[in-house]
Amino acid sequence: MTIEVICIAESINIMGKRTGQAMKDRNPLPIQQMAKEEAELGADYLDLNIGPAKKDGPDLASWIVKVVEEVVDTPLSLDTTNPEAMIAGISASKKPSKCLINSISIQPERLEKLGPFAAEMGCDVVALLWGLEGLPRDANERAALAVDLIMKLNEYGIPNEKIWVDPILTPITLGADQIQETLMFLSMLQDIAPGAKSTIGLSNVSNGVAHHLRPYLNRAMLMMLMKYGMYSAIVDVYDKELVEIAKGKHSDWVNMVHRMMDGEEPDVKSLSPKELEIYKTVKVLMGQTIFSESWLEL
Repeated sequence: MTIEVICIAESINIMGKRTGQAMKDRNPLPIQQMAKEEAELGADYLDLNIGPAKKDGPDLASWIVKVVEEVVDTPLSLDTTNPEAMIAGISASKKPSKCLINSISIQPERLEKLGPFAAEMGCDVVALLWGLEGLPRDANERAALAVDLIMKLNEYGIPNEKIWVDPILTPITLGADQIQETLMFLSMLQDIAPGAKSTIGLSNVSNGVAHHLRPYLNRAMLMMLMKYGMYSAIVDVYDKELVEIAKGKHSDWVNMVHRMMDGEEPDVKSLSPKELEIYKTVKVLMGQTIFSESWLEL
């Protein structure tokens, strides 16, 4: 069976080198150029991350949505912690019901503003599992929080099928334990919220790691997530190999990773250099090898 993952392109970001200053200057050209590139590279959604946008959030959000929709038809995911900016941005879209609100959390100031708005617009929402006390400690806390948040969204009239649950992936530099808790939660999701979708900020796993090493971690992590039916991920679509994995290619690598997760140990001597690289990376992400930046050389 071919597993595919919806790719939400991550690069149009207020912190980005190419697009950050363009947002501040209201210069559409670098943003439109990147939007066209990402669409051509296989993005299913474009994530427009304007950050907290405290000063001029509504103006920036509506401007960037219009600017991007001028040049591509790809659906948009709007990412901001400012609820007013989110409402202005989604409202400015030509196709608001095709947009993704990234994200709604249990915090009342976000939930009470964005829940009814999302229901009215008919758009999908990312349910971010960030609790009142911060990051849940384990899979069970994530599950309890997911049930609370999804029930509240259901009460506003948003069905499970329009809810994309983000259990929050933590960097490998903090250890593999939380990564395992995230995977365990994903294995429970359909039992606690039938029909709900899943999403994740994939590049979080390699945050803080040397730039040239990040793709190895991101690709192996995606293959591990696919075991639990990962619906979508916010990814670097400029990583061609990563997009190929998401689009269902390289199933032999994916199968090897899933067998390792089931406890099967491959014959290391028989692995190709590429398979060996994946094998070593999965060992780190599973917590079976201690992470260091020389993990591929060991």
